[in-house]
Amino acid sequence: MEEIRKRFIQGFFILIALIYVSRLFYLQVIDETYKLDAENNAIRKLIQVPFRGLVYDRNKKLIVSNTVVYDLYVTPKKAKVADTLRFCEIFGITRPEFDSLTHLARIYSPVRPSLMLRQLSRQDYARVQDAMVDYPGFDFQVSALRTYDSKAMANALGYVGEISPERLLKQEETGDDYYRQGDYVGVTGLERQYEEKLRGERGIKYMMVNSRGVEKGAFKNGAFDKDPIAGKNLITSIDINLQAYADSLMQHKVGSVVAIEPSTGEVLAMVSAPTYDPSLLSGRTYSKYFQTLNLNPLHPLLNRPPSAYYRPGSTFKIIQALVALQMGAISAGTGFGHGGSPINCSHNHPVASDVQKAIQYSCNPYFYQTYKRMIYKNNETNVFKKSAVGLEKWDEMVAKFGIGQSLEIDLPNEKKGKLPDVPYYDKMYGGQEKAPLRWKFSNIASNSIGEGEIIVNPLKMANVAAIIANRGWYYRPHLVKGIGKVGDIDEKYKEKISVGIDRRHFETVIGGMVAAVNNGTVSGDGRLSDIQMCGKTGTSQNRHGENHSIFIAFAPRENPKIAIAVFVENAGSGGAHAAPIASLCVEKYIKGHSDRKAIETKWMNKGYPINIIRTTPKSDNSKNPSAKKDSVVKKVDEELFLTTPQTLPLMGAEKPNTFKIPMKPKR
Repeated sequence: MEEIRKRFIQGFFILIALIYVSRLFYLQVIDETYKLDAENNAIRKLIQVPFRGLVYDRNKKLIVSNTVVYDLYVTPKKAKVADTLRFCEIFGITRPEFDSLTHLARIYSPVRPSLMLRQLSRQDYARVQDAMVDYPGFDFQVSALRTYDSKAMANALGYVGEISPERLLKQEETGDDYYRQGDYVGVTGLERQYEEKLRGERGIKYMMVNSRGVEKGAFKNGAFDKDPIAGKNLITSIDINLQAYADSLMQHKVGSVVAIEPSTGEVLAMVSAPTYDPSLLSGRTYSKYFQTLNLNPLHPLLNRPPSAYYRPGSTFKIIQALVALQMGAISAGTGFGHGGSPINCSHNHPVASDVQKAIQYSCNPYFYQTYKRMIYKNNETNVFKKSAVGLEKWDEMVAKFGIGQSLEIDLPNEKKGKLPDVPYYDKMYGGQEKAPLRWKFSNIASNSIGEGEIIVNPLKMANVAAIIANRGWYYRPHLVKGIGKVGDIDEKYKEKISVGIDRRHFETVIGGMVAAVNNGTVSGDGRLSDIQMCGKTGTSQNRHGENHSIFIAFAPRENPKIAIAVFVENAGSGGAHAAPIASLCVEKYIKGHSDRKAIETKWMNKGYPINIIRTTPKSDNSKNPSAKKDSVVKKVDEELFLTTPQTLPLMGAEKPNTFKIPMKPKR
């Protein structure tokens, strides 16, 4: 018995010993991962940044690609520069810049490569190759530069820049470790919105180094290396020819053009004016050019369609008519005269005897009376409470058109705008909870014509045009129709959203929009003889200068192909200034060209520098008004609009030498 116990104990300890020996053998001989960790002091981990995904338009035309560039690295311990001035001349830097860059490299590490100059072009790289034999310790690494095949759509595309300290800190807080200082990321626009898709997957390369940090070759012949995977390509909904054309029409102007395909919610064009050359925010000119753009008082870096604030003006009357018809506050045949309205009519027109004529002539008193009927359409007897109850119902129905709501477009920095509600007016007029309301209809009457406290952006009004084109529904506007392949998008962009208005009411309103274009508030330059465009003009009040010009429309009337909103700041009436630009864009998209060449040239060259400059403080030059006017015009044309490309070629122009990432990059 004792012998059995003795053998059992011996066997147990032998088994434990075998387990430990086996585990040690596995860790030290078989599993190279642990060996790799143990040899960290002798192995350097190099991160390889992948190429960003390409960007295409809806017709698979390339918009953004990558050009191969070269980054210059210096290893201070190896570096020898016999003629510093010649080196500086070759690379186009000053002696103080050279001293500063090499000093920073030595601080980082005397034996490790340190980035000295970014993004040298192929031409620069070829030019300096022969001279590099005289400068040991300097080496090049291949990198990539964003290249733009079209100068259109700069604001919506956004740009790539060096990651900010704030963004790095935010990454650390979330436990992510993807980015490092000096990395490039999408800063604005689609580049930022789809950063995680565009950036790809980093590669890793392990290099053997000696005790002084000098590289001695690949570890295990690259067995543990991981090749970078290029980012996914974006297929946008943009028609780049329409985009470039609309950009050209908005030269010398401040404002926006947004065009949407009503049946899909796909954005066909998104113009923010003034714009800029996106290639100048890519590469070594970034810092200098960004500062110029950032200081420009016309804010060319602002993407106006989703972010700028305006009152909708008379374009809002379409929503008023639809909501009133649905509520039963009016019928299609309801008419109102001008009597009893404190809001005067700015148009000399016949009596608005029905809804269609009210829209045709954009009659202010008509929509004052319509809004009053909606607000007072309840059983409350107290005028203050009656106004609050009416406003709540009106808010609920107007919000369905996206007013005061986020449309969730696939862009950063979309602004909701403002749809004033009961709490808003309670606060404005000093009302308190459990205290009587202190405002009534007369205090909010300006909402009736799209003024007052209602705030929208151009994107929102283009979507309203799409809603009317669809007779009561819409898809959320979006600029990307596929990531890698068409159809691979967020499911929310495939959801059909109803605004809760009967289809028959839309037909009534559309009749008024047709009349507004053909025989109403739209000027002759804004009319199309062979395409039935349905539109509504608007003039948005502006306390800082001339009023803003607005026009929204869709075309053709049946089976609409395009819905559009045009905002031109400081221009005046919508029918005279925004409508012609919209009509040219509609004609270009539907027909592929414009037959109205004289009108096209006129509006490409049209500008409003005096109107815009009036919004800024006066100069001291008051002795010679004529000279002052001439200098103002020159200053605005040469400085404020300097960032707007003077020529915006359509696709098909000569393209730069680019490095194109395949749809399925090789591992």
